[in-house]
Amino acid sequence: MALVLCVSLQARDNSRYVNLFMGTAGDHGQVSPAAQLPLGLASVCPDSKVSSHAGYDYDESEISGISVTRVSGVGGRGSGGNLRILPASCGTAVFIHKGTEKAVPGYYETALDNGVKVRLTATNHCALEQYLFPKGAVPTLFVDFNSAIDPRRSQCHYSILDSSNIEGWVVSSTVGNAGAYKLFFRIHTDQPFTVAARDTLGAQLLFPEGTHKVEVRIGLSSISEASAAEELDAIAAKRFNRHRADAARAWKSVLGKVDVKGSTPEQRTLFYTGLYRVYLSPFHATFGGKYVGTDAVIREAAGWTFYSGWSMWDTYRAKFPLITLLDPVATEDICKSLVSLFQTGKRNWATPQEPVPTVRTEHSQIALLDAWAKGIRGFDLAAAFPAMEAEADMGRAEGARQGLTRNSPDQKMETLYDLWALGQIARIIGNEEAAEKYLAESAAMFEQTWKADFMTITPEFAQMKDNGLYQGTRWQYRWAVPIYADKMIEWVGKEQLADELSEFFRLQLFNQGNEPDIQTPFMFNLFGHPERTDALVHALLTDDTMVHRYGGNAEYPEPFVGRAFRNRTDGYAPEMDEDDGTMSAWYLFSQLGFYPVRLGTDLYELFTPLFDKVVLHLPGHDVKLIRQCASASAGAVEVDGARLPGFTISHSQLTAAKKIVWLP
Repeated sequence: MALVLCVSLQARDNSRYVNLFMGTAGDHGQVSPAAQLPLGLASVCPDSKVSSHAGYDYDESEISGISVTRVSGVGGRGSGGNLRILPASCGTAVFIHKGTEKAVPGYYETALDNGVKVRLTATNHCALEQYLFPKGAVPTLFVDFNSAIDPRRSQCHYSILDSSNIEGWVVSSTVGNAGAYKLFFRIHTDQPFTVAARDTLGAQLLFPEGTHKVEVRIGLSSISEASAAEELDAIAAKRFNRHRADAARAWKSVLGKVDVKGSTPEQRTLFYTGLYRVYLSPFHATFGGKYVGTDAVIREAAGWTFYSGWSMWDTYRAKFPLITLLDPVATEDICKSLVSLFQTGKRNWATPQEPVPTVRTEHSQIALLDAWAKGIRGFDLAAAFPAMEAEADMGRAEGARQGLTRNSPDQKMETLYDLWALGQIARIIGNEEAAEKYLAESAAMFEQTWKADFMTITPEFAQMKDNGLYQGTRWQYRWAVPIYADKMIEWVGKEQLADELSEFFRLQLFNQGNEPDIQTPFMFNLFGHPERTDALVHALLTDDTMVHRYGGNAEYPEPFVGRAFRNRTDGYAPEMDEDDGTMSAWYLFSQLGFYPVRLGTDLYELFTPLFDKVVLHLPGHDVKLIRQCASASAGAVEVDGARLPGFTISHSQLTAAKKIVWLP
């Protein structure tokens, strides 16, 4: 019996399907194979000599060193790249020996051309780095304390405490250089060093002749140097391989939240690699039960985990709804963290004193409302509401750059969604006057904006760059607020909208490489044609002849033909950011057969899953999803033996079900 159990557990280890090198080459995802825990702050990986985004580029063999922070899959110049260690003298060219790299969830290793072997793992707040030197080598580590993927705000300070310990702090740019974060650190080496050379930015460390292995542990904290040292003390008793095993178990738990059967090996790899990337942020930013807000005040996090490091303009659309479904406990703490963010001060992108690397925070109120609508209750919406109102007022000024801005048609479409969410939140907390105010303002803005800029289609609708919108066309932003689908139907007609949406896809106007229109494949359900969603989503996932006209910011010089998600190092469409788990979450929902089109409600739109069978291991309850129909031709959906009247299901229906079946 024990043997059977052992085999069963081994079969459930979905880590074997994860390809950490997928999307790490060039401008095809901006991700890395870093060693990291689920939602862990420490993210340990080589940085390419020509470094950007997540620091690592599979196609660039020369490295600048091993760094301990990064944000996954984002644009701009990226963020992170701190405390870079090069196992060589300063200025030496060092290259990854391609073919020796290995990366699995929680662990990375490689050999370098100078004979050094590198092994990396991590805890939530600590990087563990092993350097194995070849016989006869001079064991040398150069520490760049001022390193950063985006160096524009870089500052550092360090003190060498003794022959094994260094402490200090670093300041670096957030994504887009919109703000800065500060991290304190303690570096400990298991072998004594002498300082061969140093300046204010870096130090060359020499180890005793004949030393074969040096293990470096780096503790991080947003609180203080002493807090960073405490992080190291907390993990001191365990050896490297124990921490590596702990990381593997943590990822096995996360990746075991869903089991899939059927489809192809590549589709399983795409699924579990995507699930892995959903869990790379926000970062665990609680240190000894304390955290730092954007006002630099240290606060208690009694009995919960504070998270930080946001890319909300992207992630509210798919990533956080997926975490809400699979991990309501983590979602509750994420929501508490967002409430704290509203209270301590937030900007559209980042503040000058963030606790960790971050990107941007717009649409946080929609994420909070969406979690509330799906039954997450352990956070205080009323505590965040005054700051939400202030954010709405801030954006009313002409030309405003902060708050709920209204300077262009796309900004208005996004702001009116935030105002709608604000009205719903006001109603939840019992402020009916504010609810009526914001809901009315949202509805009026939608009618004015949609009728003026999006209702009557013109040839200019297909233009992306230099069109007055941010990263989208009028065609794409036309569908940006599905909660007002009933108004669109009232003004245009359901059948005409369905036909216009079909034309949108027939003319290859969908941009799978960016977020503003990622919900559009599932909107046929709202216009009475769920069968079109079925066929389209299946094609997007499987058709190698799909034509893509748009990249992240402009039309391609020549259209890209193929699937936007592939199990390759250039695994995403050209110029496509994976965007901190957003695109992965989109792909996972698309494979599972349901999608949260109307964010801020408890509704999902249904379509045929890619897999024959899926088991969602929700807290205390398993939900089986079974496809009995052909891959793209569901005739009906049955929940525990009762046929649904259409192709929409509530969150409570889905999570309470034992078996959901897609019928021919």
